[in-house]
Amino acid sequence: MRYVLRLPLLAWHACIHLPIVMLLIGLGRGGPVSHAAVRWFAGSLLWIFGMRLRREGDPLRGGTLFVANHVSWIDIMLLDSQHMMGFIAKSEIRSWPLIGWVVAQAETIFLQRGNGDSLGLVMAEMTQRLREGRAVAVFPEGGTRDGHALGPFHARIFTAAVEAQAPVQPVALCYGERSQAQHVIAFAPRESFVANLFRLLGEPARPVRVCFLAPIHPGEHEGRRGIAHAARARIERALTQA
Repeated sequence: MRYVLRLPLLAWHACIHLPIVMLLIGLGRGGPVSHAAVRWFAGSLLWIFGMRLRREGDPLRGGTLFVANHVSWIDIMLLDSQHMMGFIAKSEIRSWPLIGWVVAQAETIFLQRGNGDSLGLVMAEMTQRLREGRAVAVFPEGGTRDGHALGPFHARIFTAAVEAQAPVQPVALCYGERSQAQHVIAFAPRESFVANLFRLLGEPARPVRVCFLAPIHPGEHEGRRGIAHAARARIERALTQA
């Protein structure tokens, strides 16, 4: 029954709403209108998938490095629905149907994994954006996990915040009450993006919390490792709260 209700809504969103959003993004030229169009499109897509969002805290304005736990592709939609931030994402996402286009329009910086030159360019772009007062978002676990535990945070990704002297704001993405649905949202073993998308489309409606936590300033901790440890601890604590 959920598929009967949601598939037509998803088709309408892709065929009718998407062209309108494309037009608004083009007319907005990367300004407030473009940003609002991306937020609306992402929020509407989440509603179709039964995600009932609740935001706790507020995102910082200006040049901020947002760091979040990574469960699935839908994490990007959650963050895009709340605040405009350029993501660091693997280059393969560009080819994903529908989502790839939206992500590309949201000022995403694409990384070719395993390419050292690509990583250097991405880090330089992150630092420059932060210095210009633009927000950047990363998943410091380095990839999606099975949803059962929070992985270690790679400290190197925090170098851009240290060099730009920009604040780091941890964001906890909590699926279900007390984050009990993290493993449901996560990719199953050998599950493709399309398979995960259609499986989630049939899932029951559930609450989702997007928790913008207390920011961390580079001077408060010793180097990038200290910032990484503090950010992970705050996200882990938020994931267990009701």
